[in-house]
Amino acid sequence: MWVGMGQCIWRSAKEVLGVSRGGGGRKSGTWWWNEEVREKVKEKQKAYIALSSCTLKEEKGVREATYKVTKKLVKKAVTVAKNNAYERLYQKLETKEGEKDVFKLARAKEKKSRELGCVRCIKCEDSRVLVKETEIRERWRSYISRLLNGESESSRHLERGVQERHLNDRVCSHTSKEEVKGALRKMKYEKAVGLDLMPVEIWKCLGKEGLD
Repeated sequence: MWVGMGQCIWRSAKEVLGVSRGGGGRKSGTWWWNEEVREKVKEKQKAYIALSSCTLKEEKGVREATYKVTKKLVKKAVTVAKNNAYERLYQKLETKEGEKDVFKLARAKEKKSRELGCVRCIKCEDSRVLVKETEIRERWRSYISRLLNGESESSRHLERGVQERHLNDRVCSHTSKEEVKGALRKMKYEKAVGLDLMPVEIWKCLGKEGLD
């Protein structure tokens, strides 16, 4: 029933809204973007569309030349926009109000330089910090080994709790509509989706049908 409902929602959303290619919005690093660059890019896009749709050989040569000219104008406009933006930034950083921006830039640069795939240090069981690569790998090996073999402290607590409570499958499997309604009421908008890839906004909008 859950899978069928999900497939119905996805099919209806695809028919009504369509499917995007992803992306969109302003890209990171384009804080120097301005109206002049935007207009030049639009002209280049129009020239490219005209070139792609052309089938005549003679006319295609003219449109290709036009596209190359617009492409050069875009590059020039981007260079000018970047230089102006950096000039304004440098002037701002020299003022007293720009001191905070200096620290923001430093933090952003430091964060960008982090290599998430490389662990530089890690704590061992007795809270000592390990920095050597061999010690870090051995610590990860022992941790993963205990985790996958069910030897972790959390797994032992979980097993003990299950044994103590003697859970009844019939009672646990039944969920009332009031419980679902209360859970939906507490859920917030614009949150990450779960394993079913269904945002909570859908279930809130469906009302009684979604509740059923």
